[in-house]
Amino acid sequence: MNRARSAAHVSKERDSGNITPCLLPGAQSGPLQENLKDDAFSMEKKSYDVKTDPVQKLISPALILLLVVLLVNLFLYQYFSNVYFSYGQISVEHNLCPHGYFRLGSLKNCTPWLSCEAITREVRRLKRVGEGAVKKVFLSEWKENKVALSQLTVPELQEDFIHGLHMLKSLQSKHVVKLLGYCEEEFVVLTEYHPFGSLKNLNEILNLPKYKNSNTWYNRFLLAIDYVSIIHYLHNSPLGTFVMCDSSDLDKVLSQYLLTSSFHVVVNDLDALPLVNRKAGQLIKCGHRELQGEFVAPEQLWPYGEDVPFEDSLMPPYDEMTDIWKIPDVSNFLLGDVDGSDLVRFHLFDIHLECKKSPAERPSAQMVLDTYRKVLALLVKETVIPGIRDML
Repeated sequence: MNRARSAAHVSKERDSGNITPCLLPGAQSGPLQENLKDDAFSMEKKSYDVKTDPVQKLISPALILLLVVLLVNLFLYQYFSNVYFSYGQISVEHNLCPHGYFRLGSLKNCTPWLSCEAITREVRRLKRVGEGAVKKVFLSEWKENKVALSQLTVPELQEDFIHGLHMLKSLQSKHVVKLLGYCEEEFVVLTEYHPFGSLKNLNEILNLPKYKNSNTWYNRFLLAIDYVSIIHYLHNSPLGTFVMCDSSDLDKVLSQYLLTSSFHVVVNDLDALPLVNRKAGQLIKCGHRELQGEFVAPEQLWPYGEDVPFEDSLMPPYDEMTDIWKIPDVSNFLLGDVDGSDLVRFHLFDIHLECKKSPAERPSAQMVLDTYRKVLALLVKETVIPGIRDML
């Protein structure tokens, strides 16, 4: 009965609101509970911010720097991977003037090839700078521009001289030295002057203090690509397939090409440039004398042994594949002995091996050129990508 009275009393007090419910610890309710939650969250956030702010300050610049490095390396890779498409474009001034015209030095307008009269009146010889079997070369001056004047040396070689002039006129391009004028009656030819001279001077030029920074595998490989590009151009010229016959040894080959001041290669001597005409069954022979040595292609050697005296009429003719045979030896010289050149040779080993096969098995100049360009892109990639990995 007392227990029933107590229960009724509690019920009455609760209904009247005089009893405050008893809550478990941490079970706050109402505005006080919400305020305590907000305070705790704010303290936790401030503690987190204090810990992370220094880290963020360090991470943000590092990420920006890494991004910049990646972009720069990506740009360099893209640039060098495609460099061979633009390489040599500095030398395409020939194309800016119509055939029979030239532009030289600071001249803005195209000038017609100089005639006999203009050469006699306007060109002043300064000194002799070279001499070959066919012609002498004089450093000369025309309207304050240095030019090269070539003149026939031996009258008996007029035919070779005229053939070289015809080739020079017909094959004008970025691969060929720029023709400025000629006087056929006087056997005189005027061309652009290149102070570095022939490719024989390459090592001497690159060893000069002024150009030592240019003496790299990359620049030397570009010269080799230039050389193969010229062979490809001669084998696929608008006039047909021509063969570089003045090439019985390495020095002779190098003397046929000039090194420009911008480190490009142009062919200069086209006196011995016979035409191959397969459709007409016309092959060629480089001269009428016996060729010897390991540098010339095997098919250029006398095939009947020492017991049979050489006779030109019995010597079998051949084609432009003799030029392909010589590419590895010329490229080996151009690559030189600098850091990275042996790696280039390693990547070119297979294509150079093919160049030394029988004529029918040798690659075309186009195939060699394509391989050279692919190797260049690969080596540039191998040079740039490790730098990106190191940054990562």
